[in-house]
Amino acid sequence: MIRMVILRPLTGFATAMLFFSGVAYADPVTGVPELTHNQIYKAKVAGASCALTKGTSASSTKKYVTDLVGCLNKAWKLAIKDFQQVKVTFKEADDKRSCTTGLDVNGSFSEICATEIHVRLAKDWIKAKSDVAVFTSIAHAWSSVVTGQTGIGEAWWSMQNDASESQMNQQNRRYYLQLDCFVGVSAKALRRAVKDWKPTARGKLFWEYALKNKYSGKTANRLYWLEQGYASGKPGACNTWKAADSKVA
Repeated sequence: MIRMVILRPLTGFATAMLFFSGVAYADPVTGVPELTHNQIYKAKVAGASCALTKGTSASSTKKYVTDLVGCLNKAWKLAIKDFQQVKVTFKEADDKRSCTTGLDVNGSFSEICATEIHVRLAKDWIKAKSDVAVFTSIAHAWSSVVTGQTGIGEAWWSMQNDASESQMNQQNRRYYLQLDCFVGVSAKALRRAVKDWKPTARGKLFWEYALKNKYSGKTANRLYWLEQGYASGKPGACNTWKAADSKVA
């Protein structure tokens, strides 16, 4: 089951906390092989020809999103053991509620809800001539598909939550920077030409604005992991759990 969680608690214990023992909280993570030695790091993501065209109508934007998710399904299906096809559900125009945050979002957004990618289309995506914002959001949601279907998300969520705030923050940054890296892998797999990742690294996703999230990492580190994933095209480049502190700040 794909599980997307926005924020782990800084105190108390998560429901499934005691799955692991001997966890080192930071510098880097040890004792959690589901994170540091996951099978996905040995996998190859297939290249997929993906002819994407985003017009400036609701129908063309909806088709763009549907085609993009279809291409991501094809690219990643052999890389993930027991892969489950992912569907897209488009929210009604007046449905602004995010299932992951419980908050209302005025603009367009995408997110994982249970085992589907839910998308709300608004004028910002529909009227945009560039597809950068749409692609980035969908690819980021897809990264949560990867962590969800490989056990990375569950292992991260299940880490002990009685660490210091700074240690917890670093754990969260390792997770979200890994999502960025998988965005780079997806872009490479779909043969998307990206010469500059700065617009992606500087842009914030809807939940970062809503929650004033501290866990995305510095812009320089977001750029580093996006470029790592894109340059290699392999999930093995995205093992943030074994990275030095400086790369997950």
